[in-house]
Amino acid sequence: MMMSLRFPFLFSQPTNLPGSGSSSQNNHRTTPRSRFSATFAAATAASIGAAAAAGVSVVSQNPNHPFFQHAANLLLPNSSSLLLASVSLADGSAPVVEPKSGVSFPAVLGSSLTLLGVGLRKKSILGLKNIDVYAFGVYANGDDVKKFLSEKYGNLSTFELKNSKDFNNDLMEADISMTVRLQIVYSKLSIKSIRSAYEESVGSRLQKFSGSDNKELLQRFTSQFKDEYKLPRGSLVELSKEPGYVLKTIIDGKEIGSIESKLLCRSILDLYIGEDPFDRRAKDDVDLNVASLLQQK
Repeated sequence: MMMSLRFPFLFSQPTNLPGSGSSSQNNHRTTPRSRFSATFAAATAASIGAAAAAGVSVVSQNPNHPFFQHAANLLLPNSSSLLLASVSLADGSAPVVEPKSGVSFPAVLGSSLTLLGVGLRKKSILGLKNIDVYAFGVYANGDDVKKFLSEKYGNLSTFELKNSKDFNNDLMEADISMTVRLQIVYSKLSIKSIRSAYEESVGSRLQKFSGSDNKELLQRFTSQFKDEYKLPRGSLVELSKEPGYVLKTIIDGKEIGSIESKLLCRSILDLYIGEDPFDRRAKDDVDLNVASLLQQK
């Protein structure tokens, strides 16, 4: 029996979400099971010279449905603990929830950026306690993804792409419009803390990719986060890679800076979808969904 699985977009989801039993959630929380569906197609072939085909479409809100579990295991046999959810873009606006924080992200940002993965940035305090700092969503322009990556990777399977280091590097290196959207979760976060965190994390990436500390470039980026800006819980920060490797920084809809640097763009993306990302689950989702984009004809 041959089986084909169609997952337009995949996002890892646990079975339990914070506050799912409460009816008084804030406007950043949704009930994600009602937002997701999975569509599966199955076909059987008969003997020599004749064939018959049958299709089954399953749309289930029950993650324990046997067919759902079987299909998930076939797709990711080594990740049986993940619940894969397919975001149907047909309705155009179903948000995706970062499950640990309950923060939701629009499926489409602006007019052209598609959500590829969501995750959570945690920070350890004195090695004793982890705090949830912000949730984030990674977006990309699907047309750019196909334009720059299809020729090299369009005929590869999802498994081959996921295990290709070149694929991940090319995704970050190509002139693809991408945005990382952050939504602040930690209520006591200060702009100084963000500035300090990026000095460390972006600084190490600049060193990694160029072989030098690039202090001037790092200072240009971090100095955008001035003390006058406040970041209460729910604040939005967008790091947008525009055509020509221009990085725009936006806080709550206001652009606070713009820097043209391929090295800086690469360093920022590496924090979220590189070899050692802030959230491995988010990176895996991005890889799967970019592969899905490339396989669309």
